[in-house]
Amino acid sequence: MLPDISGPDTLFLRRRKEKNAVQAYDVVVVGKGNAALCAALASRDEGASVAILEAANEDESGGNSRFAGGVMRFAYGGVEDLRRVTDISDEEAAGSDFGTNTREEFLDVLYRLTSYRTDTDLSEMLVESSLDTMAWLRAKGARFTLNHGRQSGMVNGRRVYFGNMPIEVNGGGAGLVQYLDAAAKKAGIEVIYETRVTSLLYDGERVSGVRAQQRGKAVEFRARSVVLACGGFEANPEWRTRYLGPGWELCKVRGTRFNVGDGLRMALEIGAAPYGNWSGCHATGWDRYAPEFGDVNVGDQFQKHSYIFGLLVNADGRRFVDEGRDFHSFTYAKYGGEVLKQPGQFAWQVFDSKVTHLLRSEYRIKFLTKVSANTLEELATKLEGVNPEGFLKTVREFNAAVRTDVKFDHTVKDGKCTEGIEPKKSNWAQPLDTPPFDAYATTCGITFTFGGLRIDRETGQVLNVHFHPIPGLYTAGEMVGGLFYFNYPSGTGLVSGAVFGRLAGTSAGRAAKS
Repeated sequence: MLPDISGPDTLFLRRRKEKNAVQAYDVVVVGKGNAALCAALASRDEGASVAILEAANEDESGGNSRFAGGVMRFAYGGVEDLRRVTDISDEEAAGSDFGTNTREEFLDVLYRLTSYRTDTDLSEMLVESSLDTMAWLRAKGARFTLNHGRQSGMVNGRRVYFGNMPIEVNGGGAGLVQYLDAAAKKAGIEVIYETRVTSLLYDGERVSGVRAQQRGKAVEFRARSVVLACGGFEANPEWRTRYLGPGWELCKVRGTRFNVGDGLRMALEIGAAPYGNWSGCHATGWDRYAPEFGDVNVGDQFQKHSYIFGLLVNADGRRFVDEGRDFHSFTYAKYGGEVLKQPGQFAWQVFDSKVTHLLRSEYRIKFLTKVSANTLEELATKLEGVNPEGFLKTVREFNAAVRTDVKFDHTVKDGKCTEGIEPKKSNWAQPLDTPPFDAYATTCGITFTFGGLRIDRETGQVLNVHFHPIPGLYTAGEMVGGLFYFNYPSGTGLVSGAVFGRLAGTSAGRAAKS
């Protein structure tokens, strides 16, 4: 039976210091990334008392959101929509082409990249709520800016934004967590660190709290509503191998080491319905010798996303994907898995000096695996693990196959392609012929897993295997199944986490207070 936790917000908290202490709140949120913080803030907006339980210590807290680049994909029709999210001067508006990401464009990308498997109700809710949620984040103190560095370029004196993402959060994902942390503190939300939730309190009818390990001691937290927002299983090599397949235990983890599937496990144990692409994930090109898990001091900078302007070659010296199939925003989350399939689980990205100025900031960090040479023959001897003859043969064939009658333009899919070779390069194909040549060693870095739980689309409440709501249980973030299959459009993760975190938190808070 739940303890009585009614009364003024400052008085409902009961804390006992003895062993196995039980603490009581209206809402307990498990996790402390973007989705969890949004859920906690939304619950607090409903007048609920809220505690966040975080497995990490304070320095390592923030989930995968701490490692996100910070670009935000949301629906907008023009500059006035963008002004709901950040300040844009009349001068900036006049000198820029922001493009659009209308409801139809956003949905088209989601459908196309997921091979039309995305849950239509979930994807429509994500798209329809995205702009309002961005404005809500701004009202909570998050600060956004125009995305000059990664998704724009100057064309005929105007700044052109491409990839449908002209906005990013100041400070990247880590900045977003910092803003939401400050909002949570201001709202009086308690954050309890080094507390790993191990199971749900469930009597067969409703969830009434959680059991946890807190610095080696067993504790319980009672609550009228529980929101699970503690990530997928990307940091669990055993689960990766079980669900994603052989070889996935060998990849690097781009983000936090704490996302090991605990939330998914405990929900499934009480009969929650699994949903979505459990054999799929978001995985990108990542520095070959990056550490096992993400480094908060480096953030997302081990990634290498400018492959669209060069060649990707494997240990045999062969190309294995169409590097220019689309903007990196629409291929990067899939191509990491393609790198993992290659001999030795690595690939080299090779560029010549014609595109050096186009390479993103992560190609200029201190910690990277890079070789340079003034001739292709010299470069071939420096590509660790690569067959030199195979590499030189690939480059010769590629150079001969590039169409010379199409102009190169990095701000659009320019159609400058190859002919007569496989795989084809569909856009941005230029001969590799201008020294010096630079090459970067990459492997696969997993970001998050796509498999999750089935939820009620109106409330964010977790459904059981018979598709009935489980009273008292909600979820958000990576744990929402059914959105992403096979691939993923860049910038959707943080927005999705905020949309469904806000939904789950609002519903959990209302249910607790009613």
